[in-house]
Amino acid sequence: MYFLGVDFGGGSCKATLLSSFGKVITEASSEYPTQYTADGGACQNPSDWIKSALECIKTVLKSVRAEEIKCVCFSAATHTAVLLGADGNPLCPSVYWTDTRSAFDARELNDICGDEIRRKTLHSPSPVWTIAQLRFISRVSPETMRAVKRITFAKDYVRGFFTGDFVTDRIEAAGSMFYDVAENRWDSRLCSLAGISEEVLPKLNEPLDTAGYVTFSAAEASGLKEGTLVITGCTDTAAEVFAAGCINKGDASVKFATAGRICVISDGPVVNENVINYTHLKKGLWYPGSATKSCAASLRWFRDAFGGDYGALDAEALNTNAGADGLLFHPYLSGELTPYNLPSMRGAFNGVTGIHRKGHFARAVMEGAAFSMRHCLDSIRKSGLDAGDKAVFLGGAAKSALWRQIAADILEMELTVRKHCDSSFGGAMLAGIGAGAFKDTDEAFKVCRPEEITVYPDEKNREVYKEAFARYLSFAEFYKEFYGAKQ
Repeated sequence: MYFLGVDFGGGSCKATLLSSFGKVITEASSEYPTQYTADGGACQNPSDWIKSALECIKTVLKSVRAEEIKCVCFSAATHTAVLLGADGNPLCPSVYWTDTRSAFDARELNDICGDEIRRKTLHSPSPVWTIAQLRFISRVSPETMRAVKRITFAKDYVRGFFTGDFVTDRIEAAGSMFYDVAENRWDSRLCSLAGISEEVLPKLNEPLDTAGYVTFSAAEASGLKEGTLVITGCTDTAAEVFAAGCINKGDASVKFATAGRICVISDGPVVNENVINYTHLKKGLWYPGSATKSCAASLRWFRDAFGGDYGALDAEALNTNAGADGLLFHPYLSGELTPYNLPSMRGAFNGVTGIHRKGHFARAVMEGAAFSMRHCLDSIRKSGLDAGDKAVFLGGAAKSALWRQIAADILEMELTVRKHCDSSFGGAMLAGIGAGAFKDTDEAFKVCRPEEITVYPDEKNREVYKEAFARYLSFAEFYKEFYGAKQ
């Protein structure tokens, strides 16, 4: 008996096939592009998600028979709305959460009814949230919004391709800012602020609820067996926090993925402008935390812009001193969230001299992402959220021995790295619960707990990074004032 988790990250789809004994049988991945524009746009085509999902599933099916897969679970980054027309097809590319073009609309929402929005959603409007993004589309392309018949979200759109359903989960819903968290329902007033009706939004499910079954056409396209169970699923961070084993109050995770996140499991939200609050998969728990927009995405940008591959960049950076011989990088490629919530901020290299080579720049990018996450960590600690001195380390950066050591050194935390610890693995465990193989999240993680290593801070780098972080903060404050004045 096998279970399949399929996740859509910032630039790729990944599928993980898990056995009822907790063993990962195989994995597959497929990249897709994000379309960036000079005015801060960042969009993805929903059709690319479908293509990547089909490619990953076909690869996975080389290892097992389709009828052996008992349940499928999809997950994806939240905030990514898909606008569907009368024919059920997307009307336009989907605005990705790193898009900053709705900054004006977010400010307008804050002015109109910021307090009401914060009371209902626990957050302040910003370009990250769907409400501002759709208000932007209504402003620049009203004909598109007039043609909207349904609005769904990234993982729900893909799942709908496989089952024909029209549902979402409560965690995903919270990322839209159309959802009243306390009331657990779509809010007509919030919807009206983006010019939509709650009737165009999907039915609300729990993540483990049945969404539907693989249709004949989807089976033909993917190779899955018609009638295979598909559960509703959840957002990528919710699945990844679960995959990390952060299932009890006080557990913490640090994620260096496309974006960076630090999450601490709690029994309630922490209402603070520097804290992002989502409910946990386990009822009664939350995973509040902080976020930086361009974490591992910064190294991907550097790779794509200047050439090489991750292995080569890692090797060159490894041969460079801690602190990159004075070179600093600020990863504000798409603005910044914690602690500035300032979409107009921009990235920069500082301290460039004639001695600096490609390895220095690669290492500075790694360190800059870690400094940004240290800034996030300090901010949430000031809000009263205790992240402790230990965490599970997640994301693509965890594959690099150098980058995870840099993270441990700069965060000054003991980091546990698990062999399989991403959203697709969490989704596969959820699929196992949905199929009845595991009783609940605790049992699923107990059975599927992956191998792990622990990375400890290297004391010899403490003073180097302490001094570099102080300089990083000084430049960050300058950028806040400089770019804030241009907003």
